[in-house]
Amino acid sequence: MLVDKCPRFKIKGKTMPYTSANGHMFSLFNKNNEIGMRFSKDVQKKYLKEFNTTHFISYGAVMRGYVLIPETMLNDLDLLAIYLNESYEYVMSLDPK
Repeated sequence: MLVDKCPRFKIKGKTMPYTSANGHMFSLFNKNNEIGMRFSKDVQKKYLKEFNTTHFISYGAVMRGYVLIPETMLNDLDLLAIYLNESYEYVMSLDPK
């Protein structure tokens, strides 16, 4: 499992898994079993282009700040762990909620 590669945080949520830290969610799954990760605006722009993807959508709403992780990347857990840790670092830089 992806989160097992990231010991600084745990997965939460019973029906819709997500991660959060500092009072901010930074990754989540939607009902289509897609994963979105939260990044700064500059990093979002970069990854939207680099991953050839879109913003993450959950329950029909565009999740501002989240990038949809393409299905083609889901098999490389080591790479995804790097991005998940980057997302974690981003929310830790925000003011706590």
